[in-house]
Amino acid sequence: MGVVILLVMVAGVAAMLSRKLPTAFALVLLGVVIAFLAGAPLTGKNSVLDTVLQEGAPALAATMIAILLGSWLGKLLAETGIAGTLVRKIVEFGGDRPVIVALGVLAVSALVGTVSGSAPAAMLAGLIGIPAMVAVGIPKVTAAGTILMGIAAGMPFELPVWQFFSTALELPVDTVRGFMLKLFPFALAAAVAYVLVESRRRGVEHTWSLRSVQEKPASRGHRHMLGDAPWYALLTPVVPLVLALGFDLAIVPSLLAGVLYALVTTTRPREMNRRLLRTLYGGFEVAAPPITLFVAIGILLAAVKLPGAVDALQPLVKAVSPHNAVWFVLVFTVLVPLCLYRGPLNVYGLGAGIAGVLVATGIYPAVAVLGMATSYNQVFGVADPTSTQTVWSAQYAGVSPQQVMVRTLPYVWAVAFGGLCVTAATSL
Repeated sequence: MGVVILLVMVAGVAAMLSRKLPTAFALVLLGVVIAFLAGAPLTGKNSVLDTVLQEGAPALAATMIAILLGSWLGKLLAETGIAGTLVRKIVEFGGDRPVIVALGVLAVSALVGTVSGSAPAAMLAGLIGIPAMVAVGIPKVTAAGTILMGIAAGMPFELPVWQFFSTALELPVDTVRGFMLKLFPFALAAAVAYVLVESRRRGVEHTWSLRSVQEKPASRGHRHMLGDAPWYALLTPVVPLVLALGFDLAIVPSLLAGVLYALVTTTRPREMNRRLLRTLYGGFEVAAPPITLFVAIGILLAAVKLPGAVDALQPLVKAVSPHNAVWFVLVFTVLVPLCLYRGPLNVYGLGAGIAGVLVATGIYPAVAVLGMATSYNQVFGVADPTSTQTVWSAQYAGVSPQQVMVRTLPYVWAVAFGGLCVTAATSL
């Protein structure tokens, strides 16, 4: 039966890759089919309806709330002009020095990436950052990749991501945070190396795409309407991090504090109610796709953790999983491309189910699975041509997502290798 379950998973990957089914729908269908194959009854304990669907759907509720609050905060960063002001100040400081401008935009992207690691973060940093980089001679592919590498550098501090891995792998938030702090130096080094190497290797190109020329005046108009945000409001992205890291505050209160700080430092009292509601509703729109995906992931995780599924999959997974630390690093480094194109190791797809299997069957400690999943997540967040932030950044810069993937993949592959080395050294 374990072989049949694996074949069903392969079929699910094929359906997602061929776009026959949306990822969320495919994951729900996989969860239900796996539950039936594992011998789960229709109702009752460890059942399809009560356990997989009823309990699985809200299993990642804490992550969903964190995603919503992060999206709300992102909307506030955009509407209040905080993100735009950060980018403009960096560009003004860099002047006509391409590398300095790119490094500055990279820093802002990393800061915004701590709030949200998806397309909204790319837009916050890229709407002004990409035109500014290309205007001073940074090649278009390098400009798009700089935004993505910056977001990935901030991802280890993205509080919703902490909550997701904590809930999905049943680990304390402190454990997740501890590994993320170890992963951050690799992500930062790769991001800086990308800017320094790619900007110099490709030279200066004073060109611009038609699409971006058309959109650039809109950004100027937005600036004229909003003006620069106060300097103290620019600390908004740091507020949740300081509370979560420095004061050990829980994730949801930390994000709420960031929302309130952004509001109080940029908004007149009589306008607060309207801005709060407007940005909250906008945050719901942004958060809807990932929340839908997390509902589906919760259902899949509930299915692969059923006793019947664990018993069926354990011998097969154990037989092919490397346990020697060196082989662990080598094998899972080679498998890095399987997290691209919504592949089987994409943690926001079937990869979540595979991680659940590895933990439920006891093949690896949960901390080791955390290290592997977060390392792969660094790759997916930058180089996957199907991820929303990659698609937006590439199209806005006037290049293809595949071009960005080719240029950024070596750097994020190195990040994954570093994360896997740390995992093997500390968890195996």
